[in-house]
Amino acid sequence: MRKKRVLLLSEGFGAGHTQAAYALSSSLRKLSPNVQTKVLELGNFLNPKMAPLIVSAYRKTITTQPRLMGYVYRHQKSFNRLTTLALHRIFYTHTKNIVKQLKPDLIICTHFIPSAVVSRLKRLDPAFKVPLVTVITDYDAHASWISREVDRYLVSTPEVKSKLRLRGVSAAAIQVTGIPVHPNFWEHPGRKDILEKFKLHDMPTVLVMGGGWGMMNDEIVNSFLAGWREQIQIVFCLGNNEKLLLKMKEDPQYNHPHISLLGFTREIDKLMEVSDLLVTKPGGMTCSEGLAKGIPMLFHHPLPGQEEENCRYFTAAGIGEPIDSLDVVVKWMKRLLNNYEDVQNTRNSNLKVIDRYHPLQSAQSIIDMLEL
Repeated sequence: MRKKRVLLLSEGFGAGHTQAAYALSSSLRKLSPNVQTKVLELGNFLNPKMAPLIVSAYRKTITTQPRLMGYVYRHQKSFNRLTTLALHRIFYTHTKNIVKQLKPDLIICTHFIPSAVVSRLKRLDPAFKVPLVTVITDYDAHASWISREVDRYLVSTPEVKSKLRLRGVSAAAIQVTGIPVHPNFWEHPGRKDILEKFKLHDMPTVLVMGGGWGMMNDEIVNSFLAGWREQIQIVFCLGNNEKLLLKMKEDPQYNHPHISLLGFTREIDKLMEVSDLLVTKPGGMTCSEGLAKGIPMLFHHPLPGQEEENCRYFTAAGIGEPIDSLDVVVKWMKRLLNNYEDVQNTRNSNLKVIDRYHPLQSAQSIIDMLEL
């Protein structure tokens, strides 16, 4: 019997969308040996020369002009049709041929651009009948995610489902599954082995992350955190930001036995497991990984748009808190030093609350569709 083929399409605008695709791919193969998966960043695959330039321009824009990105986010509806058409003509004229070649039984999109492109192909060609699933990888849903040709939406929370319903999506087409994270984030390996692997001390620990792009580059907050290095261990995970990594390695204040400076790693799950507090940009994927680990989170400078919405959601849920002043950092450092048991109890409570987010719920929904 031929294995069921699942094609997962993402884009490189931030690391989280592609991480979600790989996480779902891993979960699908874990659930069923009869499923074959392939993950593609569509623009990069079809146009490997131009796509990185566009991603680089996007990255520069969100770091230097965040208000502009916020405006675009709030006015997605007016930008959506023109943007989709332009990107379709530039990058995706061969998408249909790829689908014909790979012959997937189902297509999953973890970014709204490939979702819009596949939807358009389905709309223009009645013979293009491959079921389409869109995974919304944030805790908000803007208009660009929505197309009539999407057969099923997998969303993070009931609140996102309600937002889709307000935009005219039928309840039958929406399932609340949580954002897919790699199965490793739901596991709890031995603490001692992880500490030895990363040469860390067994003491209160703060993990500082800037996502795959390493956008955690606020010298004030980083320096302030380093000031607690005698009593609290700080692990800076700087992603692909090699320039910042080198700069911090040359700075004497970060040269301390209780401070670790790391570049890109695929073992964030292990670092979260042995950390007591996560300081991060509130990207949808990082927040979901932190949620799976139950770790308390402090959110640093959310970008206007989806990061602001993610920050609001986790703050309201009592799992995170924005750093609106250094007093917030002081409060948590003192909790780690004076009320460490209370911090651990908070984490255990978080883990109990998230029991309803089954780690394989997204993948099981896909398996159900394939069986039908």
